[in-house]
Amino acid sequence: MKITSIDVVNVKLPPREFSVAPRRESWNETDEVANPMSWYSHVKRHRSLWTNTGWGQVWAKVTLEDGTWGLGSTMHGRPVAAIIEDHLAPQLVGQDGFAIERLADMMFRMTKFYGSTGLASYAISAIDLALWDAKGKALDQPVYSLLGGKLKERIYCYSTGNDIDWYQAVGFSAHKLACPYGPADGLDGLRKNVELIAKTREQVGDACEIMLDCWMAFDVDYTVRLAEALRPYRVKWIEECLIPEDFAAHAELRARLPWQTLTTGEHWYTHVPFQYALKHDLVDILQPDIEWVGGLTTCIKIAHAAEAAGKKVILHAGARTPYGQHFSFAMAAVPWIEYFIGAPPGIPLSESTWLPGMAYAVDGWLEIADAPGFGLGIEESWIEPYAS
Repeated sequence: MKITSIDVVNVKLPPREFSVAPRRESWNETDEVANPMSWYSHVKRHRSLWTNTGWGQVWAKVTLEDGTWGLGSTMHGRPVAAIIEDHLAPQLVGQDGFAIERLADMMFRMTKFYGSTGLASYAISAIDLALWDAKGKALDQPVYSLLGGKLKERIYCYSTGNDIDWYQAVGFSAHKLACPYGPADGLDGLRKNVELIAKTREQVGDACEIMLDCWMAFDVDYTVRLAEALRPYRVKWIEECLIPEDFAAHAELRARLPWQTLTTGEHWYTHVPFQYALKHDLVDILQPDIEWVGGLTTCIKIAHAAEAAGKKVILHAGARTPYGQHFSFAMAAVPWIEYFIGAPPGIPLSESTWLPGMAYAVDGWLEIADAPGFGLGIEESWIEPYAS
């Protein structure tokens, strides 16, 4: 089935309407989160002060010769759109749209002269996901069936966010918090981090898991000191505490914290750094983002390599999209799925999904339907030409 076009598009989703008023603002809008720019006071208060580029979301639409179309979503709109439109799309139109492994390899190789990581990886992800969506729709099969079918009928979700009381109320029993402070905050910040985890452990009790997301904010020494201070509170894992490219630091941290589960990967691109991490035993759980790392095809490679090495894969924000949901249900290496909650407390989970009809967690568990492709629920009339 040949590809007849690959277009960069916007999707104009219907406005979300909430049936109830929020109880308060979301942590995502108000809370400080430790990050690589925390050393700079003018942007320290909130990540949006330096991450907000205005590029936004961007979609790739792949159309096959029988008229079937699929959609893939990613971030960093305008520069990613240029990579798709100016380079990748012209090379792929006319190719067999079902030969997705071939197309993924072509995109990986053809971006080498300006780098297959970073923005190029986002562009590759959007096209790859659109190809899988189109193939599933053309064959009238959900994507998880194309991967061999569901390995589980439902999957356990952990919440991500700092509104723990709300997450408990809607049934989650595992919680990942965003770490507020890092090395830039000195000993006082370290003490406040410990107080946050101690308070959370008291709040959720011993039957719940607690994890800590550190979003590239730490160095090795700070991570070791914090991990040692948190030992009494049984933190299941510490996540993405180091600059992602510093593999020597990851190796040192693994050596100094042999008892602590370590996770990372959302800011690694292509399968290559994950292969390195597995070979050198740098982390315990790999966390690629399916919309950033190279799409579903790359995530499959990572999952198979991890399974062979006895490691686990838990996608970054995997429950946020049908893409991550289908992958997580089909892969043996995936035990849990991350459920990021950015909506304010009080808003039902059924109303806070960003795609109409997308599966949502019930009592901390997720089930998905069997619609063809990824089951995005997007009408073709919502699709518009891309505008930056």
